[in-house]
Amino acid sequence: LGTMPSPRSREVGFYYGHPQNRFWRVMERMYGLEDQSLVDNDGRRAFLLANGIALWDVLAECDIEGAADSTIAEAVPNDVAALLARHPRITAIVTTGKKAEALYKAHLLAQTGVKPLALPSTSAANRGWWPDDKLVDAYHMLYEMIEGGADNESL
Repeated sequence: LGTMPSPRSREVGFYYGHPQNRFWRVMERMYGLEDQSLVDNDGRRAFLLANGIALWDVLAECDIEGAADSTIAEAVPNDVAALLARHPRITAIVTTGKKAEALYKAHLLAQTGVKPLALPSTSAANRGWWPDDKLVDAYHMLYEMIEGGADNESL
C-alpha cells in the first residue's frame, strides 16, 4: 500500500508510474529480470499477477500538493478490511514509505488487525535510500515473504 498515486501515475494509469520512481527497477532486480522489462502497464500487470502481488493505496482520497506526502490533509482511507474479506489469499500488508505506514496505522490497523511490513519509499525524493542496492536489500524481505510463503505473524 502506498499513500496515493502521484499525478504521473494517475496520468499513465498505473501505480509507480513516474519514471524516476524506483519500484519497478527494484522488482526487476529482486526477481532477476532484465533492466527495463517492467516499463509498460501490461507487463507490470502480468508480473504482479504471476507473483501474487496486489497494489493499492491506504487512501481513497485526500488533499495533496502534487505528489508530496508531507502535504496530505483530509485523508479518507480505502476500505482495506473489506478488500481482505473479499480476497482471503491476501495474507500480508506492506506499506511503502513512512507516511503510508503512519496513515495505515492511524486509519486501518484497528479494522484489519494486520500489522504492516513497513518498507522504504521507492520515490526518487527518498534520498536516504540511494543507491538502488539499498532498496533492493530492504525489499528482499518482501521477496522472501512472497516466494517463501511466510505468514504475516512472523513479521
